[in-house]
Amino acid sequence: MRDVAKLADVSIATVSFVINDTKPVAPATRARVEEAMLQLGYRRNALGRALASKRTRIIALLYPALQRRLSETAVKFFTSATQTAKDLGYNLVLWPISNDAEQVEELISSGFIDGVLLMEVQLDDARVERLQGSTLPFALIGRTRHPEELPYVDVDFENSMIEAVSYLEGLGHRRLCFVDSGGAEHALSGYGPVVRSRATFAEEVERRGLESVHISCEESPISGQGAAERLLKTAPDTTAVILMNDNASFGFINGLDKHGIDVPGDMSVLLIGSTPDVAATTDPRLTVLTLPSTELGRMGVETLVDQLEERGGPMRQAVVICRFEEGQSTGPVGKKRTTAASTV
Repeated sequence: MRDVAKLADVSIATVSFVINDTKPVAPATRARVEEAMLQLGYRRNALGRALASKRTRIIALLYPALQRRLSETAVKFFTSATQTAKDLGYNLVLWPISNDAEQVEELISSGFIDGVLLMEVQLDDARVERLQGSTLPFALIGRTRHPEELPYVDVDFENSMIEAVSYLEGLGHRRLCFVDSGGAEHALSGYGPVVRSRATFAEEVERRGLESVHISCEESPISGQGAAERLLKTAPDTTAVILMNDNASFGFINGLDKHGIDVPGDMSVLLIGSTPDVAATTDPRLTVLTLPSTELGRMGVETLVDQLEERGGPMRQAVVICRFEEGQSTGPVGKKRTTAASTV
């Protein structure tokens, strides 16, 4: 530090302020110190800093990889959260453990991290209960059944589903199907997004006097193809589908095509809670309600860091609705499908 201070023509204290971000330093002075560090090959010692401050400046993003397949949408959450953590002076580590509370307990007791950001939240989540019983700061990307006392950010699945149903009804569709990912063998029980979306879909179609069917399938293209075949067998007069299963979307569209169903001529398909990249993997490109992944990843980290820095203020509890992006997979109810349905 003395060498850096001498080269940058500043005090040792100023070098310490730059390294530890403990006091504001003028941009020009900071630049000189960082340039001197670069020239001398000086590197911050993260372990030494942690021992001195009793903080590691590491936060863990918990993802239940055994129960939830990694998807394009999850990756967007990770990258946004990682960048935000870096901008705020923290390192974010992806911790792909199960949703078992005991594994969370091991993480808490390790002393390795300053805080936890929890993803893929269940309505009754044992991990949240374990964290509430500890002194470790945490925040959720998701909500439990009773989130009133919890810091969280989440997708507004309820209003996003209402927008999806309203859009399809506006195109003349009155026979809808909802396909979700709740049918996987190792799926999270009581997974918030699926439960809330199912409930809202059922409420909306009933309130609007529409006909509906619900199908669950695993998160894979082959399962998506199977879901399409089941739909055509059980409810062949369906004219529009709301699909909430990224990894099944390609197979679902292929399954319809295999049986001669034109999208959107015979059946409209709307992807909900996904990304434009996933929507673009099919032909035709899917109309999509895009998850606010980047925004929520950033907000989740900020919510946790607010606690770590003891900034005070009201506890953040926020929901963000999906953004509608029209593709080529939705359109007015087709004449052929309408005629077929009227003869049933």
